[in-house]
Amino acid sequence: MSKTKTHELILMGMLTGILFMGQVLLAFLPNVEIVTLLILLYTLIFGRKVFLMIYVFVLMEGIFYGFGLWWINYLYVWSILAIVVLFFDQQRNPLFWSTVAGFFGLAFGALCALPYFFIGGPAAAFSYWIAGIPYDITHCIGNAVLCLVLFKPSYYILSRLHMRMLE
Repeated sequence: MSKTKTHELILMGMLTGILFMGQVLLAFLPNVEIVTLLILLYTLIFGRKVFLMIYVFVLMEGIFYGFGLWWINYLYVWSILAIVVLFFDQQRNPLFWSTVAGFFGLAFGALCALPYFFIGGPAAAFSYWIAGIPYDITHCIGNAVLCLVLFKPSYYILSRLHMRMLE
């Protein structure tokens, strides 16, 4: 493995640790999290390599919190965000990404209702989704505000760090 790839892998590991710690440290706030912003930024900087970071993060979450039904959601929900970001990867406007992050927060409950559809049918999935709408609204607002405030400085720092690791 070349020195550049080794450095990039180390950086990805460190940033995945930051992703996990950011989630754990903000867990006391209902649906206010930094994970959406970080996955968005990591996707813009690392491209498709972000999926390795996502699945290491999801594994760490399962080990730390236990492998419950919620964990199944994490297997696909963060990848959906990464796919959306990859689709618009030329965009660097903080307002655009704040809107995407907010919409993702609003859609999070609906996306997480999918396993309940297969386990308990449409009524279970619908009930799960509807019961979580107040939290989805909080998630939407938190994501949008965090992204609006932190996107530009975080993108600048992370992209510079990534470029330095590749030198």
